[in-house]
Amino acid sequence: MASVPLPRPRPAEVPAVAPEAAPQVGDEKKSAPAEPATPEVSVCRKALTDDIAIAPSIAPIRDASGCGGGDLVRLEAVVLRDGRRVGLKPAATLRCEMARAVADWIREDASPLAQSLGSELDALDNFDSYSCRGRNRVKGAKLSEHGKANALDVRSLDLADGRKLSLTDRALAPEVREKVLWSVCTRFTTVLGPGSDWYHEDHIHLDIAQRRNNYKLCQWNIYEPLPASPPFLPAERPSDAPAPATSEPSKGEAGAAAGSAQ
Repeated sequence: MASVPLPRPRPAEVPAVAPEAAPQVGDEKKSAPAEPATPEVSVCRKALTDDIAIAPSIAPIRDASGCGGGDLVRLEAVVLRDGRRVGLKPAATLRCEMARAVADWIREDASPLAQSLGSELDALDNFDSYSCRGRNRVKGAKLSEHGKANALDVRSLDLADGRKLSLTDRALAPEVREKVLWSVCTRFTTVLGPGSDWYHEDHIHLDIAQRRNNYKLCQWNIYEPLPASPPFLPAERPSDAPAPATSEPSKGEAGAAAGSAQ
């Protein structure tokens, strides 16, 4: 029988195989994914403190159509310098920068206006804030600033004594509407009201859209009040007015009149 061959001797230069190390307690923590970093608080969010506005932060909105954004707040009320609160009814969903612009306008302009009228500002009638839609709610139109949480529609400023300053009401004194006009056109980059288009006849649109060369759009006509009684009929003739002058008919006209009478 042939002899069974033996394996060749191991070469001296081949390193010995190290035994597999046993897993150590805690290694699974090293391989776990890192926790997501907490998003940094914006400069606006740091500045919009509770002594300026009641505006809790809310989660970002990311809509497939492009609506939404980050650094959002729910603006519930603006805090005046004396501590009183001016509520937004209902609360508005806005970008922090837009909420800060609204708060500054209410604190610096709208509240002093109410005081000049002998009352205090109590609330703001919010017609619309964040809304995922095209401009003027037209299907297929360019995304509205409302869809970016960057706009607010205002119908009225409500006073503590029960008066309502309806900003598009022609019965409201023109000088009051003009004061509001100048204040909002100073603070916001877009102001649309009566006269801009028929979509804004019953409210005032405000936003802070950024345009080339810092261009601003301020379109709000301050119409004069309507007359108390429209002059549809002519004024009644005074009783002491002289009788209207009549001309003598010509012979031809007199004959024609006599013939028609017959």
